[in-house]
Amino acid sequence: MIRRLYDWTMGLASHRRAGWALGAVSFIESSVFPVPPDVLLIPMVLADRKKAWWYAFICTITSVLGGVLGYVIGSLLFEQVGGPLLEFYGYTDKFQVFQTKYEEWGAWAVFIAGVTPFPYKVITILSGVAALDPLTFVIASVLARGARFFLVAGLLWKFGEPIRTFIERRLHLLTIVFCGLLVGGFVFARFLL
Repeated sequence: MIRRLYDWTMGLASHRRAGWALGAVSFIESSVFPVPPDVLLIPMVLADRKKAWWYAFICTITSVLGGVLGYVIGSLLFEQVGGPLLEFYGYTDKFQVFQTKYEEWGAWAVFIAGVTPFPYKVITILSGVAALDPLTFVIASVLARGARFFLVAGLLWKFGEPIRTFIERRLHLLTIVFCGLLVGGFVFARFLL
């Protein structure tokens, strides 16, 4: 099954709407979808290395736009639900302390989440809840997501065939590692933040 999914993704790269599919996954991943766009970006760049920079650009722009949606979700849900709940439970003062700290370190949190396997959507929504300065949020997101996607695309562009061979030989192992990182990021977000 994993091999068929991989082959399907490789075939998608030659489709005329490949960029749209990549952009859609990148957009929704930044606010609600659990699977990162690298799942499409990597095979698509390996299948058509001439488009590596274009695919990285698509991922960056759509990911930041999806992040803005996540920010808005956090902002709107907080005003409608979160604020009254904090007040009801007497946590308004504690949240204000958290919000002050997040305002101070929020750009770094956004940058770290944007570059690492940590679920970026958690930070986009949290940034809206904590009312992180929107310009700071967007700048940190552009830098982080751009660095991540252009680095991946650049490495694949430069070393494409050996990486493709490595992936194809160890597809099952890499799938397990990827799933472990994905679950680990959510566990980290849930229990350590």
